[in-house]
Amino acid sequence: MKKVMIGIFLLIASIQTMYAQANLPGSTPGTTTTAEQQVLDLSKLKWKWMSEKNADSLTNLFTEKSVFVHMGGSWGKDREIAVIKGGGIWYKKAEVYSSAVNFIGNTAIVLNDIDLLAVVGGNEVINPFMVTEVYVRENGSWKLGSLTFSRLNRPVKLTSAPAKN
Repeated sequence: MKKVMIGIFLLIASIQTMYAQANLPGSTPGTTTTAEQQVLDLSKLKWKWMSEKNADSLTNLFTEKSVFVHMGGSWGKDREIAVIKGGGIWYKKAEVYSSAVNFIGNTAIVLNDIDLLAVVGGNEVINPFMVTEVYVRENGSWKLGSLTFSRLNRPVKLTSAPAKN
């Protein structure tokens, strides 16, 4: 009986981690303030700019001291912009399943549960990620200070890839 109970517990725990949702302590699901919506809209716009390789808009969005953490390494603003412009990573499509934002003073922390369709080194790949974005308020506008991709232990949900360009 003890083995059955442990098995049931492990099954429930694995199902919960398999279907991760973007949740932050202190955030209230279902209610979005104007400030939260502004940051979530900026995050969504960032994904669009990344898919379009819009380096000029991204250069304005990223702070000078921003950091980017990928599966293959971490680097700063200049390298991230160079990687995007040069096609080292083409963020072709980010399918966002859930997002949450939490504020700490002049800092906004955004979690996005996504499937990312990307072209990396000429190869098209799809990975499930929890992406952490940290925005700081500078001179009245939000700037991205950090972007971290954490691979999720769940199956890819994205069923169809857009046509290749």
